[in-house]
Amino acid sequence: MLTTEGTVKAPIAVQVLRAAFEGGDTAVIDRHVRPDYIQHNPLAPDGPEAMKAFGAAWKQQFPDATYEERRVISDGDLVLLHSSGVLVPGTPGLAVVDIFRFQDGKIAEHWDILQEVPTTTVNGNDMFSTLSRPQTGVPGQRWSTTYNRKLVTDYVGQLLVGKDLSAVDTYVGTEYHEHSPNTPDRAEGVKTGLGAYFEQFPQLSVTPKRVIAEGDLVAVHSHYVDTPGERGRAVIDLFRIRDGKIVEHWDASQDVPEKSANDNTMF
Repeated sequence: MLTTEGTVKAPIAVQVLRAAFEGGDTAVIDRHVRPDYIQHNPLAPDGPEAMKAFGAAWKQQFPDATYEERRVISDGDLVLLHSSGVLVPGTPGLAVVDIFRFQDGKIAEHWDILQEVPTTTVNGNDMFSTLSRPQTGVPGQRWSTTYNRKLVTDYVGQLLVGKDLSAVDTYVGTEYHEHSPNTPDRAEGVKTGLGAYFEQFPQLSVTPKRVIAEGDLVAVHSHYVDTPGERGRAVIDLFRIRDGKIVEHWDASQDVPEKSANDNTMF
């Protein structure tokens, strides 16, 4: 069960994101966003007025845009939303992951990642569906949160930070579904795909910045740098765990730009 606090924060995050993404009721932003709001989206400055302006410009450019949240995770003062955004009807749209930090009941800080959805994927799975049982986007029971957070933290540390493919054998279940568009399906597909990636970029650096967990869903927000000296990418990996094994994975990735409208970095 969600705590009362988490129950309140999640819908506030959804309302604010819709107001910004769809150019809706800006009074929602006035009610729920702090005046000292910190923005990490490189296209927008700090502050609630900048959020309003960004939403208005977005709405003007994409008047028929639609937005649908697929997963919402509440963890302490953080809320993560995994969403599908279609800017132009009939196009694949964007995979969007937003993280909001709350302070004193209002949104104080925001990070996000936007990735174009490809028309096809290597694994045949789309970037949003839930294929593992039960087929729901709602997080499982919260009693498992602490265990699952540690499991995913250890997995990411061994596999992505340490580049040790044997982590797949330890942590990934036989029923595993991959949604990252360039990675093959199943556990063997992960080993094949990541093995080729590690070989191509032997100096790869992955630095986890924050972990957000609720029930059977755990997200890791990281800075990936393929080659030293590059700006790298902001990446959010989202995992689902069942019976002590990882059974599903989604992600979204965005290049860190050379210039930003704020001084806060994407992390």
